[in-house]
Amino acid sequence: MTNKNQTLLILAALFCTYFIWGSTYLAIRFGIESFPPFLMAGIRFTIAGVILYIVMRFLGAPNPTKQQWLGASAVGLLLPALGNGTVCYVQQTVSSGVAALSIATAPIWMAIFSSIWGHKTCTKEWLGIAVGLVGIVLLNLGGSLHGDFASALLLIFAAASWSFGSVWGKRLAMPQGLMASAAQMLAGGVALLMMSATQGEAWPQTISLKSWGALLFLVVLGSLVAYSAYQYLLKTVRPLVASSNTFVNPAVAFALGIWLANEHVTRIELIALGVILVGVYLVLSATHYKDI
Repeated sequence: MTNKNQTLLILAALFCTYFIWGSTYLAIRFGIESFPPFLMAGIRFTIAGVILYIVMRFLGAPNPTKQQWLGASAVGLLLPALGNGTVCYVQQTVSSGVAALSIATAPIWMAIFSSIWGHKTCTKEWLGIAVGLVGIVLLNLGGSLHGDFASALLLIFAAASWSFGSVWGKRLAMPQGLMASAAQMLAGGVALLMMSATQGEAWPQTISLKSWGALLFLVVLGSLVAYSAYQYLLKTVRPLVASSNTFVNPAVAFALGIWLANEHVTRIELIALGVILVGVYLVLSATHYKDI
C-alpha cells in the first residue's frame, strides 16, 4: 500500500472514530431509555461480532487459534465490556456530552500504559496531555460531575480499561484483519450479557422506536464500522493518535445532545471542552507521519 493510500485510510478511520463514535453517546442515551445498560451493550456487541465473524469466514478468513481467541477475549473484556459497558451504566445519571468529555482522559492513560512497554512520549505530547487533564479537572470541579464522585470514578475507570486494552492488545496474539474486531466484540458482548444476567436485568416490556433505532445505529455504525476503524488505527498509528477521538467526541456529543435531546451545557463544561480541544491539537501536531 502506498503512503498516499494509507494516509487516506487513516483519515477515513479517524473520521469514523471522531464523528460516528461522538454520536454513539447520544445513541446510548436513547437506547437505555428502554433497554437496561448492560443488556443493551451486550446485544450491541454480540450481534455485531456474530455478523462480522460470519462475513469474514465467508470471505475466507481462518478461524482464530486458541491463543488468538484468548488475546481477543482479553481485549474484548477491557474495551467493549469494561470500557463501553461502564459508560452505558453511568449514562443513566449523566448527560451524553459529559460522559464523552470524561472519557477524554483516555490518552493520558494511554501514555502511561505505553511507557510500560518502552514507548517514549515527546514533550509536546505530554504538554497536550497536561492541557487535556486541566480540562477534565475543570469539568469535575464545576461541571455536571461536581460532587458525583462515583460517576466520575467510574468514567475514569472506563477510560483506563479502554486504554490499557488498546495498548496491551498490540502485544497479544490476535486474529488477522477484521476477524480481530469480530472476536473482540463477540467476547465483550458475551461478557456484558453475563454481567446483565448477574445484575438481574430483564428484557424491557416495551421498547420505543427511538431505542430500536439507537440499537441499530450502535450495531452497524458504532460497532461494525467505527470499532473496526479504531482497531485499524491501533495497528497503524501511534497510540495517542488512535485515541485522539476521545478529545473530539465531546464536541460532537455536546452538539447532538443540545440539538436532539435538549441537554443543558454549563459554561464551565464549554470552557473544559475548549481546553481539551487545545490538548488534542498539541497531541496530533506532535506526531508526524514518519513517527507512525
